[in-house]
Amino acid sequence: MHIFYHASSQTFHLSNDAVSYIMKVLPNGQLGQLYFGKAIRDRENFDHLLEMNHRPMSAYVFEGNLRFSLDHVKQEYPSYGTTDFRHPALEIVQPNGSRITDFTYVSHTITAGKPALAGLPATYTEHDEEAQTLTIVLRDAVIGAELELRYTLFADYAAIARSARFVNRGALDLHLTHAMSLNLDLPDSNYEFVHFSGAWARERHQKVRRLEQGIQSVESTRGTSSHNHNPFVILKRPETTEFSGEAIGFSLVYSGNFLAQIEVDTWDTTRVTMGINPFQFDWKLAPNESFQTPEAVMVYAADGLNSMSQTFHKLYQKRLARGYWRDRPRPILINNWEATYFDFTEDKLVSIAQAAKNDGVELFVLDDGWFGARCNDHAGLGDWVANPHRLARGITGLAQRIDELGMKFGLWFEPEMVNEDSDLFRAHPDWRICTPNRRASHGRNQFVLDFTRQEVVDAIYDMMAKILREAKVSYIKWDMNRCITEAFSAKLPADRQGELFHRYILGVYQLYERLTSEFPHVLFESCSSGGGRFDPGLLYYAPQGWASDDSDAIERLKIQYGTSMCYPISSIGSHVSVVPNHQVFRVTPLETRANVAHFGTFGYELDLNKLTADERELVRGQIQFMKQYREIIQFGTFYRLISPFDNSQFTAWMVVSEDKKTALVGYYKILNEVNGPYRRVKLHGLNPDFSYCVDGVSAHYGDELMEVGLLTTDGSAGQPIEGDRESKDFDSHIFVLHAE
Repeated sequence: MHIFYHASSQTFHLSNDAVSYIMKVLPNGQLGQLYFGKAIRDRENFDHLLEMNHRPMSAYVFEGNLRFSLDHVKQEYPSYGTTDFRHPALEIVQPNGSRITDFTYVSHTITAGKPALAGLPATYTEHDEEAQTLTIVLRDAVIGAELELRYTLFADYAAIARSARFVNRGALDLHLTHAMSLNLDLPDSNYEFVHFSGAWARERHQKVRRLEQGIQSVESTRGTSSHNHNPFVILKRPETTEFSGEAIGFSLVYSGNFLAQIEVDTWDTTRVTMGINPFQFDWKLAPNESFQTPEAVMVYAADGLNSMSQTFHKLYQKRLARGYWRDRPRPILINNWEATYFDFTEDKLVSIAQAAKNDGVELFVLDDGWFGARCNDHAGLGDWVANPHRLARGITGLAQRIDELGMKFGLWFEPEMVNEDSDLFRAHPDWRICTPNRRASHGRNQFVLDFTRQEVVDAIYDMMAKILREAKVSYIKWDMNRCITEAFSAKLPADRQGELFHRYILGVYQLYERLTSEFPHVLFESCSSGGGRFDPGLLYYAPQGWASDDSDAIERLKIQYGTSMCYPISSIGSHVSVVPNHQVFRVTPLETRANVAHFGTFGYELDLNKLTADERELVRGQIQFMKQYREIIQFGTFYRLISPFDNSQFTAWMVVSEDKKTALVGYYKILNEVNGPYRRVKLHGLNPDFSYCVDGVSAHYGDELMEVGLLTTDGSAGQPIEGDRESKDFDSHIFVLHAE
């Protein structure tokens, strides 16, 4: 791992064994991009990669020079209007109304390790030798503003973390309206754009389209990263597969409004920008004030999408997630929501917990409905005090009863929300985000608290912390069930209303930080109507997230497959729920529901008392299986084998232990076949010299399983006869491989 600076050519080269990133100071003092890709050897001068020809109808920087135009030069952090007509990475509105800037190189530093970003989540290092950080300082002399571009190169990952910081060192107010976390100009457009989009209950479905000249993008304007689009995109070559070819992943460590934009100009240069969405963003920079962008992480892979994903998995699992639960297998839980909704008593909850304990469940989670006047979704949010009519001894008493069963206790909160029918709203109606003299839109009969205000964050913190100090709470499910509308804060002045969306997210991060710091052993799970805020920003505080409110096993194949493109398996909240499923009303086998949910944190969303004796026996086996293999599932190396987006009938994935002695292969069939073909799946990640026993029966060498494949033929191949395993709709199997 090295960050080189060659003074004679003013060139920077960030390089480890896997990746190189090269840029230089351009003739006008701004920064230009030369190369990002597979690692290459260093040299003193890469100026030959800076191509400049005369193009009619371009504008040129220097009088008499008909070659140097920013219109067709690859740049590092561009602005608009000084011969570059593409979308910029930055824009600053100045007191005279001008938006023209000229940030030129001043200095740089190269330091060991990685500094934190104040108030923001970011990747980190535990030892200085894990990374080097380059900070480049640029200055606009006319307005007295400084721009710091920060790049961290990790020693063991083909990854570079980037961010930008603006400082107003002038005497007049500035308004920052574009402040992207990264810009990357690539020399060609022969890519496919992959993004992960959908809606509530069908989050992170993979979408693929060819790049063409013009602009393609995904974004959020909802105040959250959203169900609709995820702050993660990929550029891959058309020939790239899961196991071969070039891919670049771009991930924003942020939970609010974002933009990921790909612009291809008419010379086929590709510009990638990612950061806070400029839509309705306007940050006032008074003299001596600064603004820090969120962090963006770029991962390069030369050998396919699985390799790219595995880099994200390891980096985010070990150097983004933090704390006590980062490296620990997650407890198997049962959540009462789909079992009871709002209809419960303390005794009913204990009955559900007792049955779960008898079957091996380790954690009982009380969901919505335990607080204030919360008998339905019209009241109670904001009043984080137990309802005495339901819980006579409060949360402390219920937690004690669960603890006496030998289980851990978890609790649901939705701390960012308020109902009009609540003591909190009656006392502080101005704490709601709403615009004066305008109708306040609701979602789920609730409204968003103004987390830009310190007193609001403090009040919610005090209520939550009181419960956590008094009761034996081991787990918090943090929900967020609506987006921001009528965005206006009663406390912000008119010229700072454009800061609301970002300040709101900073308030959320602050509350998370305070709670996780005071209660480090509590396991936090983020939730936003399921997957509405499943992003790297929250992974910094909560090492797992509820991936989707849709718990149907078949729908979850796409959701979990798409999620795995960026996020580690240990972060994916996945549970077995009742049938008919409460979202899609599908009936799937109990075995398949578990076989999908096993590849995540694992738990149940039902009342085990209502299952048959045979079903309870299956549940006990599922729990025993998960306890035996959860460390491998959650922290092993994950491979996607058959995509549900490419194959409507089959999905397959697998996970391999670090020593390659154990592997689990999940194989899923949607609808049964009639007289179907013989089938096999080629595995990956095994040791070719190990002999693996499959399901305790037959032995095969790793090279055979990877090159010839694992036989997955079932009774639907031909006509089943007596003794064949039954083949059915929504079928599945987890093959267990052990090296002999």
